[in-house]
Amino acid sequence: MLEKYEVCCGLLHGFEWSKWTTGTPQERVSLLPSAQEHILAQENGKNRFVQAVRELSQAFALAVPHDQALRIRDDVAFFQAVQAVLAKRAPGDARPEEELDHAVRQIISRAVSPEGVVDIFAAAGLQKPDISILSDEFLSEVRGMPQRNLAVELLQKLLKSEIKKRSRKNVVLARSFAEMLEQTLRRYQNRAIEAAQVIEELIVLAKKMRAAAQRGEELGLNEDEMAFYDALETNDSAVKVLGDETLRAIVRERVDTVRRNVTIDWTLRENVQAQLRVLVKRILRKYGYPPDKQEMATKTVLEQAALLSNEWAV
Repeated sequence: MLEKYEVCCGLLHGFEWSKWTTGTPQERVSLLPSAQEHILAQENGKNRFVQAVRELSQAFALAVPHDQALRIRDDVAFFQAVQAVLAKRAPGDARPEEELDHAVRQIISRAVSPEGVVDIFAAAGLQKPDISILSDEFLSEVRGMPQRNLAVELLQKLLKSEIKKRSRKNVVLARSFAEMLEQTLRRYQNRAIEAAQVIEELIVLAKKMRAAAQRGEELGLNEDEMAFYDALETNDSAVKVLGDETLRAIVRERVDTVRRNVTIDWTLRENVQAQLRVLVKRILRKYGYPPDKQEMATKTVLEQAALLSNEWAV
């Protein structure tokens, strides 16, 4: 336990957290953004700290009520509070196999803030945003945070959550945004760009995602239709020449055709898939869709249909 405790102290070397035991609940919570920033500024700091605190928590749970364990319990509570917001999962993320935090927190509950586990946004001093909107006000707040690495952490959690939500409806859009996010984060992790620059890039990506959600209204298409619209490679110059009116007509006829032909088990039945493939290609040819792009568009349409078919079949 003491060995793991030294590792955690080493990762927080140079950071003063005495107010965790002497300060008000407000002062204790206000320590968390700076503590996270201290950890995130280090090479692979987040993973190292989360792992170290997990190992310390296991050892601590075994050592209580030894005097040495009781002596460090306030520090353990602080480490766990920092770890909790660093490791906070985005909605829908898988839970880790080992979660002893709750049991250990009960042992040392007097050192934990009265509100319980601190939300990552509250710990950063921010209002929790509506992640389906990512408002300008919230993005502006994040841009102004003095803890730059923490701001990156917050934005990537939000964007990953938003992408995951969209992947249930729109395979093309979710894939495109996931690739953009991955590229930006990879350059940041490789130290090719600074935190300030990655924040700006993530904010631009957030605004693109928000704008994408509004395109359906402008085109007069519902959410399902927009998913099939994106499957048409509408940014390609050869496809653009068809014009919005033709593209909308293709989308509506395809959605209607696919909806009428899918059943709950259609993805397991090759004959139904083959029939759908023929029907989709026939619609594309009818409206003059570029021949060299028909195969890829058909494949993407069927992939998109697989996402929505259960809901439609019901």
